[in-house]
Amino acid sequence: MTPAARLQATLDLLSDIDSAARPADAVVSAWVRSRRHIGDRDRGAIIELLQTLLRHHARLGWWLAKQGRDATPRDRLLAWLVLGEGRTPERIRRLFNGAKAAPAALTEREQAFLTRLRGCTIVHPAMPDEVRLECPAWAEAALRRRFGAAFEAEMAALLTPSPLDLRVNPIRSTREAVLGGLKDLGLRPEVSRLAPYGIRLNERLSLARLDGLRTGAIEIQDEGSQLVALLVDARPGERVADFCAGAGGKTLAIAAQMANKGRLVACDVSEGRLKRCAERVRRAGIQNTETRLLTSETDRWVKRQKGSFDRVLVDAPCSGTGTWRRNPDARWRSPEEHGLDGLVALQGRILASAARLVKPGGRLVYATCSMLAEENENRVAAFLSAHPGFRVVPPREAAPGLAAAVEGEYLSLTPARHDTDGFFAAVLQREDPAPAAEGENGPPPGA
Repeated sequence: MTPAARLQATLDLLSDIDSAARPADAVVSAWVRSRRHIGDRDRGAIIELLQTLLRHHARLGWWLAKQGRDATPRDRLLAWLVLGEGRTPERIRRLFNGAKAAPAALTEREQAFLTRLRGCTIVHPAMPDEVRLECPAWAEAALRRRFGAAFEAEMAALLTPSPLDLRVNPIRSTREAVLGGLKDLGLRPEVSRLAPYGIRLNERLSLARLDGLRTGAIEIQDEGSQLVALLVDARPGERVADFCAGAGGKTLAIAAQMANKGRLVACDVSEGRLKRCAERVRRAGIQNTETRLLTSETDRWVKRQKGSFDRVLVDAPCSGTGTWRRNPDARWRSPEEHGLDGLVALQGRILASAARLVKPGGRLVYATCSMLAEENENRVAAFLSAHPGFRVVPPREAAPGLAAAVEGEYLSLTPARHDTDGFFAAVLQREDPAPAAEGENGPPPGA
């Protein structure tokens, strides 16, 4: 592809993302599947530029508003080429030339706009903090409370490109074998600092080169997510439920801990996500896992299975603030339809219902990929106040291998401190007898 064709492809992708109701990564995945003829180098350059534009969304919007321009995909790209890459209007005009596969030729107004931006940089002294740090208004106050003096450092870390983390599936391979295979491809893999089966790649590559993804020997999983699964401490022969399994990333890690022995139930309210989970389970060679479609968090199945599980993981739906460096578009989507308060209420209902599954002496692990106290520490405190039969198990006790990574009662990971996505997890052990037949909160609706 020519440089101009790459720019047009980036524009097309950015336009698709702006008009779609889906997250950017889903749009990009569909785009890649439909354009397999594009080479690895071209594809990588297009996606890298796209991610850069998404990471600079607020700053580009500020500059465009200052110039009286709308924040269209084309204007955002034009502004970035000057402000971020330092290109001159003349160089940009040669790329935006209207030729085949190239962007349409610049208008006189666009040329004047670029001329006014010449000599400027992406950050301006007059920018408000929330613009400079790309922090949406709905989350700024909560994040400032959470981090205090470290707020700017954490926001800056969220603006850096994320690495590619892999988890080795011990049922299919070993970390040493996978490392050797990656080096044979000319890559420079690193052993993860904290996750025992983790490998990190800091270079861009086509995932098609990673044969282990096809065979189930490896999975793409952030190191922080791997540590959350490790906290479940699932053991061979136990009964374990992944209550909000989604597409099964943590389900696969938990099944590997269990060495294919015992019973693992992956639950979710989305049939599509559970189908993807089932496909990944088969590819990974896992035989002790089944999927369970729930109608809601209070599905009748929960009542029937009360007090029968050794471990229950609740990877709750959340604001996703911890994933912003990996999904930069997510920060501009307000959480759920009812806002943060509605999301926190949903988390409380899910946690209370899932707790009914835990047997005496068993453990409930509550996790989010959020860095907001409202969804994490405050949510756990509210649960413990309503469920005095549970106590907190510090991560050092729940998973001694994490001792180097955690302090205090909970697992709390951030990009600036741990170079992972932001994650929170609390391990809660049931000390009281199993709940009565109708559950601790009364009978589920429709029971």
